[in-house]
Amino acid sequence: MTRYRWIICLLLFFATTVNYIDRAVLGVLKPLLEKELGWTQIEYGWMVTAFQLTYALGYVSAGRLIDRIGVRLGFVTSVSLWSVAAMAHAMARTALGFSVARAGLGLAEGGMFPAAIKTVAEWFPKEERALATGLFNSGSNIGAVMCPLVVPWLAVKWGWQSAFIATGAIGFVWVAAWLWVYRSPEGHPRVSVAELAHIRKDPPDPPGTIPWLVLLKYRQTWAFVVGMAASAPIWWFYIFWAPDFLNKRYDLGLTQSSLPLMLIFLSAGFGGIGGGWLSSRLLKRGWSINAARKTALLVCSICVVPVMATPFVPNPWVAAALVGLAAAAHSGFAANLYTLVSDSVPKQGVSSVVGIGGMASALTGMVFAQLVSRILYYTHNNFVVPFVIASMAYLFALGVMHLLVPRWEGIKLSS
Repeated sequence: MTRYRWIICLLLFFATTVNYIDRAVLGVLKPLLEKELGWTQIEYGWMVTAFQLTYALGYVSAGRLIDRIGVRLGFVTSVSLWSVAAMAHAMARTALGFSVARAGLGLAEGGMFPAAIKTVAEWFPKEERALATGLFNSGSNIGAVMCPLVVPWLAVKWGWQSAFIATGAIGFVWVAAWLWVYRSPEGHPRVSVAELAHIRKDPPDPPGTIPWLVLLKYRQTWAFVVGMAASAPIWWFYIFWAPDFLNKRYDLGLTQSSLPLMLIFLSAGFGGIGGGWLSSRLLKRGWSINAARKTALLVCSICVVPVMATPFVPNPWVAAALVGLAAAAHSGFAANLYTLVSDSVPKQGVSSVVGIGGMASALTGMVFAQLVSRILYYTHNNFVVPFVIASMAYLFALGVMHLLVPRWEGIKLSS
């Protein structure tokens, strides 16, 4: 049997890597741009909010669009547009200019995860989806690792504008590779009959589209929305404020914070793979989907709790280790959360449900960004409250999810 589905997973990994490099550049450069352009925490909070507002719109609209036009064209459109928006940051000089560029980036990046989750649903049987999702989602952590390694060097050598231009241009290389490699499993010359049978081993989904109002009738949709709304803003807090935390708490400069940031997001990469592996392993040992996925979610939620101690530790490396553990747990949580959608929702509705959840997470992310920016502004950069909220969010989300869906099973659509 061929293994071409893992080549597709590798392409998704690189797309996620590029996605997170482009969204993380501003956070890495914040200490430099804050001094050079005179930002306040509240102005930076509005930049983050602009990204998340349009990300919400892009997420939900892209989810529906990709269900209609397919992942091949959907990915090309999304990656091309966000690459242009990422490069446009180089032209900004004011907080308003950066907010506009962030808004364009958020709108286009909203198509990433609906397309990726739908691709996994099309290319992998249920027993492999959590692992495949964890693998491609680990690209977000690799992107976050590469960003503090490459961006400070570009900014010091050629100016901060070069960092936005160079990282944004990478997306067009990925688009060319995707157009060259991607076809549907049924029509791909590199997929053997045996591999296609393996991909299609699960019972087929009914044909046709599924309206949003129908999807919103099911508790599985709302459970996913709760999980996304509670967990995703915490991840964005690490992306957008971790460099600033290291600068304010430990007086680390642009290049000095590179290695601690790399530790944080490298840990997150292993967490995503580990979380996906755990639930897939439990499934292969005969556990139900409900037990396997929720056990993995619980383990990840517990591993986040120690992050509340981060503002109190005197050593930046200990702080980076605590945040790295929490980031790893988030990635494992996200891998299983996304997989619950492909476990329970028919393929023609997967991107729509992911889009609904992504919109909800972006909206709560906007609220959290405004809360964090104001807490930091009025407490003179005291990070205690944001980290305490981060430590409790996952257990809260899992508890509500379990109350909504005590036994996770597939959605049974009426005729």
